[in-house]
Amino acid sequence: MADTSTAKLKLSLNETAKLLMPYGYDRFKEQLSSVWLIITYLILFQLIVLRIPLVDSLMIGMGIGVVIIGLMFFMEGLILGLMPFGETIGTLLPQKAGLTIILIFAFVVGMGATFAEPAIATLQLAGKSIDPNQTPLLYDLLNQYSWQLVVSVGVGVGIAVIFGVLRFLYDWSLKILIYPLVIILAILTVFAHFNDILHPIIGLAWDSGAVTTGPVTVPLVLALGIGVCRIVGTANSGSAGFGIVTLASLFPIIAVLSLGYFHYFTGNYEIKSLPTEHSVASSTTISQKKNLHGISKTEYEDFIKTGKVPEDANLIYEGNKEFSDGKIIITNPKLLITKKEAGGILGEHVRFWNPELSIVENALSALIGAIRAILPLVLFFWLVLKFVLKEKISHADEIVLGIGFALFGMMLFMLGINLALDPLGSQVGTNVAASFSSIEPYGFKTAVGPLFGEGFGGELVAILFAFVLGYSATLAEPALNALGSTVEKITVGAFKKGLLMQTVAFGVGIGIALGIAKMIYNIPLTYLLIPPYILLIFITFISKEDFVNFAWDSAGVTTGPITVPLVLAMGLGIGGAVGILEGFGVLAMASVSPILSVLIVGLLVGNQKSKTIEAPSAHLEKSVSA
Repeated sequence: MADTSTAKLKLSLNETAKLLMPYGYDRFKEQLSSVWLIITYLILFQLIVLRIPLVDSLMIGMGIGVVIIGLMFFMEGLILGLMPFGETIGTLLPQKAGLTIILIFAFVVGMGATFAEPAIATLQLAGKSIDPNQTPLLYDLLNQYSWQLVVSVGVGVGIAVIFGVLRFLYDWSLKILIYPLVIILAILTVFAHFNDILHPIIGLAWDSGAVTTGPVTVPLVLALGIGVCRIVGTANSGSAGFGIVTLASLFPIIAVLSLGYFHYFTGNYEIKSLPTEHSVASSTTISQKKNLHGISKTEYEDFIKTGKVPEDANLIYEGNKEFSDGKIIITNPKLLITKKEAGGILGEHVRFWNPELSIVENALSALIGAIRAILPLVLFFWLVLKFVLKEKISHADEIVLGIGFALFGMMLFMLGINLALDPLGSQVGTNVAASFSSIEPYGFKTAVGPLFGEGFGGELVAILFAFVLGYSATLAEPALNALGSTVEKITVGAFKKGLLMQTVAFGVGIGIALGIAKMIYNIPLTYLLIPPYILLIFITFISKEDFVNFAWDSAGVTTGPITVPLVLAMGLGIGGAVGILEGFGVLAMASVSPILSVLIVGLLVGNQKSKTIEAPSAHLEKSVSA
């Protein structure tokens, strides 16, 4: 009788599909659950509140589907292909290599994980909306030196992982790392604040810190750090995973600011024309720019030369008007030529697809980007495993399949950014300015707005829109749910999961609202960043270590692969609509605000817990003495 114990089960293609369909459907729903809320909110706000048609709707709808499928494949590839490498090496490396090798490996993993981060591609797409005449250094960093920018972010994360591993090994307090980093950041930011060339890169640098803490970097560096900690560390394993996300957010900001300083002091940027006024001293608000889309100076000069009235203009006659014998008689007439009033947009043709966008070209570019991002990291893992650790790859077929899934998924995700996330974020960001100012909506030439008045009322609508966006999108993040459960266990129920989720979501909502207010009123980002971080140093000093760890890491869960491209594009869109030099800084505010809110609530929770413990103790002492 033949031995069938090792016989492989062979399935037809149809049978395989039937087995995998439920699994794939569950993964699709998982990604859809983290996407649908923020996408639906943005679209409904534009259609219902702003009453502006959605441009390129067919392209955006298709792109959203591509994004979801891409994330589904990418996350599955991450679990099957990249995570086993990181976990295996993180466990074996401390047993077979010295500290120097471990730290070199930690640096390369942090840097490589950054390149593989889906949202990092957003930074490279952001440069197209920057005016090189007004912000030459910012323009060059995002265009001519875009790969230097990405590498500097990766170097920042790599250094952060080194310090994270050292912290795991020697049980360092996160506080002693936070203090010097925040002080260095404050000095670099304040110096740049008073320099016309460096000032525009502040928002880019601080936003870069938010881009790094995504679905690739966090799991990989945590797998490495916790693996090292289990073998040779002395840190408490229950909280050892916290803190590294914080470091991976702060070090890239220093790296990008340093890159900007390097190009500034070496003169490696092209100055075409500087702003006529000091960019920092300018306090012009949108309410002082009422006629953003009135008759332009060029149209006026053309009218003087040709007498031709612009096509989208209204003719208004002022004077003493009389009606006589079927005629309107105007004495002492004055003719006013103005742009057409808001409301004419609904009759215009709405474009369903951007004719300038080629799917084939974008797909090819996305594939090349995915290969560049993932394969070098995989190759490095393989070389370390084979030549340093001298170990064989277990479950090689699954790992190869996972790498294929990751490549395919990242290609689709990057294509989806071009098809959906970037145009949708830019569109809503541009159009939200119609709530308080006259603008030319995305994809139209007719002036619209102010829909809710030129004063504070219209501006308040835009700020409330930003708050609801940040609050609801954060609650939909799966990572926040996981963080809430972990924190509730660590604090033994003192900091409830629901309380943490609400606190973080409220903080993010406030942060994004402040970021939009920064653009509406043209407030320098330094004024909004430095005071909260000074306050954070004080609150961090008086807070318990456990609360400090998860409070500072809470900012990392707010910047998912969907949120980052949308918020970046939205910020650049509204920045362009209101006429400011750059639209960065929203992500930076969305990162600092939840840290502040969680630490404040942590102090209240800690005090309440202490009172609860002290009361029974006092009662017990009284009973014993009696």
